[in-house]
Amino acid sequence: MQKLFSVPLSAAAAAALLAAPLTVPVHAAPEPGPGVPPVELPVREIQGTGDVSPVAGQAVTTRGVVTAVYATGGLNGYYVQTPGTGGDLDPATHDASEAIFVYSPDTAAAVQLGQFVEVTGEVAEYYGQTQLSVRSEGLRALDEAAEAVKPVAVGWPTEETEREDLEGMLLDPSGEFVITDNYDLNGYGEIGLAAGTTPLVQPTAVGAPGSPEAAAQAADNAARGVLLDDGATTNYGNFANAAVPLPYLTAETPMRIGAPVDFVAPVVLGYSFDEWRLQPTTHVTGENPEDAPVIAENTRTAAPEDVGGDLQLATFNMLNYFTTTGDELTGCSYYTDRAGDPISVRGGCDARGAAEQEDLERQQAKIVAAVNALDAEVVSLEEIENSAKFGKDRDQALADLVGALNAAAGSEVWAYVPSPAERPAVEDEDVIRTAFIYKPAALGTVGESVILQDEGNFDNAREPLAQTFRPAGGDAGDDFTVVANHFKSKGSAPSTGPNADAGDGAGGWNADRTAQAQALVAFAEQLESTQGTDRVLLTGDFNSYDQEDPMRVLHDAGYANLAPEGEHSYAYGGMVGSLDHVLASPAAAEIVTGSDIWEINAHESVGLEYSRHNHNVVDLYAADPYRASDHNPEVVGLRTGAEEPVVPQKPGRGGSGEHPGRGEPGRGVTEHAADRAREVLQGRSG
Repeated sequence: MQKLFSVPLSAAAAAALLAAPLTVPVHAAPEPGPGVPPVELPVREIQGTGDVSPVAGQAVTTRGVVTAVYATGGLNGYYVQTPGTGGDLDPATHDASEAIFVYSPDTAAAVQLGQFVEVTGEVAEYYGQTQLSVRSEGLRALDEAAEAVKPVAVGWPTEETEREDLEGMLLDPSGEFVITDNYDLNGYGEIGLAAGTTPLVQPTAVGAPGSPEAAAQAADNAARGVLLDDGATTNYGNFANAAVPLPYLTAETPMRIGAPVDFVAPVVLGYSFDEWRLQPTTHVTGENPEDAPVIAENTRTAAPEDVGGDLQLATFNMLNYFTTTGDELTGCSYYTDRAGDPISVRGGCDARGAAEQEDLERQQAKIVAAVNALDAEVVSLEEIENSAKFGKDRDQALADLVGALNAAAGSEVWAYVPSPAERPAVEDEDVIRTAFIYKPAALGTVGESVILQDEGNFDNAREPLAQTFRPAGGDAGDDFTVVANHFKSKGSAPSTGPNADAGDGAGGWNADRTAQAQALVAFAEQLESTQGTDRVLLTGDFNSYDQEDPMRVLHDAGYANLAPEGEHSYAYGGMVGSLDHVLASPAAAEIVTGSDIWEINAHESVGLEYSRHNHNVVDLYAADPYRASDHNPEVVGLRTGAEEPVVPQKPGRGGSGEHPGRGEPGRGVTEHAADRAREVLQGRSG
């Protein structure tokens, strides 16, 4: 089978395994041959020098040392490797693997690590991996001495042919690795790894869709990505398996994206479901964590980095914070915990958040912990309930959140910006909305908030919401306007037309998001006149990576992206990138002192969410900021009233200078954003 590498997502594995019985054999034992005697061959001749065994479909006998055993967990087999092989082999001359997977439910429990065996069976290709299917009579333990197998000390092979030559062999991976995907940790017990020091990156966060830059990033992803598996096919998302503790993931070992990983035991290089996998030498669960082949650094931080300024502005997507719970409505269906108790709304009604009050309290505790720890004076919010859709005051859920924030803070620290009198009809709005909360001791509002009423462009998204703020003790010259946004998502796109997914990385609904960005630019220009300030900051979830068309519209209009280099607000498909942004007009860029994306949500496992409470026998939920949402918040420092410039606390995004909003390496955010603003004013915008 031709091997096509994909980034570590395991979507194919999920689709295939969900359709199969769990923790039982997923291979089909071969039918007896037509009486042709097996041929004795060394393993390397069974593997051959290509993608497919030259003797596939034939009966063979071979010998090897057992290097990994999977008698439990569903793999139902073991790996054998030619005695004495491995160690310091030369990749330049090594052209065929010396190991093979033996699929044998009959004999998997009868072999031991390090045992010398002879196996007889039929050669097959199973989901891209060469294997030998062996029945009970096909195993013979050998008494003779065999030279031990040595793990191959090798960095991650970036070329497909190099990986093929090592298929099934015992490895001691050298070099640096970081976690790039942890979504399936509480599903199939898999971790996506990236060779090197950085996670894999969304190509359109680096280059425009279809550009050489995007293609180069995709190639880099393919070269560096690999899955670390758990030696099993167990689906922990099936509650029949929930009594077994999850592998790798615990409260003490969160396995965060970007965390450095050290290999402390050998692994086997396997291949299945179109993905290369590093398998432990035995089935790993939370019951035998000492057998895990890796340890990962806990890279959590207790607070964002200092961004300077006398005021801080943040943006936060709140993962469907609804104070109207599902049990208050009719028709709701639910995701449940392992006891069958509803946890979060799945569909069937307008609620999108918690199922019951106890679930809301868990969700709210995490959100409150995260927002209070941001230590920002203004926060734009996305994905909060539009309470008007439930016959309540439009701001009810927002008021509930502020009440919870103040209760946790111990005083009336927070207030919310009320909805304006002029706003879209309830039937024209979504059930989620944008909003603002702020600290009245630090600043106040100037006039009402303003909603862009543009059903032509925002009929499938949330209309931008604007509010002008004035620092405490300041005057009109210190005002700045913030516009909160939540553009159309990429999913459920039509199959044809301008909003179809073109397959270039931009996803679906790109045309609508681009039109929404153009409408936002016009709205912001209008606000500069009506609000009396040209200090405008655009915040929120734009559902676009930085080099996609909607963001380019904003860059070309002069708005500088303030995100620091190497930090990201979102993780999807084993890759990181930012869908959430804070952008500054030229005048606003002049007062920016620093920025930080606090990577507390997207970089954490989904297993920590309130919605996964009691999902496994080991309950990972905690009332802390980590995985309060699926998007990371961004914080920006503003110098609004200081007479002397505040030294930036963090360098801006590095780059060639041709990327809108990025400055030279090591320069402060204020410096590079101001340069960008001057370019726009001088007509040199790219």
